[in-house]
Amino acid sequence: MDDSTKVLLQRLVRRIPIQILKTTLDKWGRLTAAQRRSMDFTQSKWALTQKLLDDCEENGLTVKHIAELEMIYVIENPNHGMWYTFQLMDPEDDAHSIDLTHFKELFKSHLSELIRHVSVKIKKHTDEAVWIRIAWGDSFSRPNHLKPTYVVHYLQTPYVFVSGLRSKLKPLVSQVLTLSTRHQAIKDANLSGRKLTSIRDLLMKHYQQVFPTKYPHPLTEKNQTVSNVHIEKEQADAAANRHQLAGEAFGDGMLPQLQSAIYKLETKFRDPTNKTMTEQEEPFRCVVKFSSTNLLESLRSCASSGIASTPVTPLLSSIPLKGRNNFVIKDNAPASSSQMHQTQN
Repeated sequence: MDDSTKVLLQRLVRRIPIQILKTTLDKWGRLTAAQRRSMDFTQSKWALTQKLLDDCEENGLTVKHIAELEMIYVIENPNHGMWYTFQLMDPEDDAHSIDLTHFKELFKSHLSELIRHVSVKIKKHTDEAVWIRIAWGDSFSRPNHLKPTYVVHYLQTPYVFVSGLRSKLKPLVSQVLTLSTRHQAIKDANLSGRKLTSIRDLLMKHYQQVFPTKYPHPLTEKNQTVSNVHIEKEQADAAANRHQLAGEAFGDGMLPQLQSAIYKLETKFRDPTNKTMTEQEEPFRCVVKFSSTNLLESLRSCASSGIASTPVTPLLSSIPLKGRNNFVIKDNAPASSSQMHQTQN
């Protein structure tokens, strides 16, 4: 193995937690049974790395084999790094007929026409997702496997999830995806997060939704003496109504785990005591960011407990409704101070 291949393997072993390294190596299948049995997972990462380097050297493995090992780990553990979502637009008549074999051929051929040195590995996961690993080079250098781009696409859907894509390479990936899936265009879906499964479930509505109803959920009666039945009933009805409205806005049960939502405001500054800012023609710009380990759960809890008012403002309920967590808010008209709208940028 050359030095770049050894560095890739060393970095990869450092990334993989020791408790799942064994199963990852078993799925890889590039080591002999005797080599796998001789692995002592009670050793330090350094010792395990040296053992793996020796075994891979003995088996004559190349950088493509190590990249294959990385891909297995990333597919099984996708909730790392930052993922960005894109949506394919305007499908052609034969878009629905694209199968995996056809897609792989089209993707590799179109990408090789656009860039000379590139390494592409495509693998279908058990949940029907097509995973693509791209190591980029240029006209003068070999592909850099230390900084790959990952693309995840569910065939027959318009959604694409991308991680590790540099801005200058985005046009290439966009063009190849539209050609390979038989679509006319692709746009930013304004949804991102560190948990691929969560943004996928949010975008594809793979979570328990609650739909509006004019009938509140019945409350379970309790056999107990209450000092004021009317007050308790009023409080219980209000709590049930808040819970219903919170569920309608954000869903029920386990919710997709988003970490943030960003609102970019481009509005007129209005304050009669500050003429300097109010009379400016340029809009007032600022960014508001909500952060949490589970933002949707936090917002639902605030609404159902009464901390936040209900019905929930569309600025927050649009996150699950539209499958987005990045919004730009502008005035509808320069003369209006109360009407605002969310752009699709």
